[in-house]
Amino acid sequence: MSNSLINTKIKPFTATAYHNGDFTEVSEQDLLGKWSIVFFYPADFTFVCPTELGDLADHYAKLQEMGVEVYSVSTDTHFTHKAWHDASDTIKKIQFPMIGDPTGQITRNFGVMIEEEGLALRGTFVINPEGEIKVIETHDLGIGRSASELLRKVQAAQYIATHDGEVCPASWQPGEETLAPSLDLIGKI
Repeated sequence: MSNSLINTKIKPFTATAYHNGDFTEVSEQDLLGKWSIVFFYPADFTFVCPTELGDLADHYAKLQEMGVEVYSVSTDTHFTHKAWHDASDTIKKIQFPMIGDPTGQITRNFGVMIEEEGLALRGTFVINPEGEIKVIETHDLGIGRSASELLRKVQAAQYIATHDGEVCPASWQPGEETLAPSLDLIGKI
């Protein structure tokens, strides 16, 4: 189901997040006008989740330099996010909004709800300033994600958004050559 969301607009939502010591309201409107990452994870106080969130926190400053805001989301409440933030040295590093989605509305909007468990899959969505989903990555619960690879994907999405007619080949890094699809390239790559 997730693949069908590529290039679609994010659906409306309203939720409460724990962010920089406060509870704040977040909606789809907050994601517009800048690049955003919506980073779903199953639950607070688990095992793989803090490794992923800590890794993402370590890359947050670079993402901010690139004009990207990060929103982590689980089906826990914003109160649980605060408690986890207060209790864990790894989660204390987080400076991005941690959205609570206890009703599962946002998780269902993005197609990553495990209905039988009331938990989110490990889903990552990169959203452009117009609110369109440009990158989707979904993992089984036991497979952690890499923030450095996510950073590369955002860089590629930002590059092609500003370089009409170019595409980024596999493992592309900023500064490397891109491709301009044409009849001349057919069968030569």
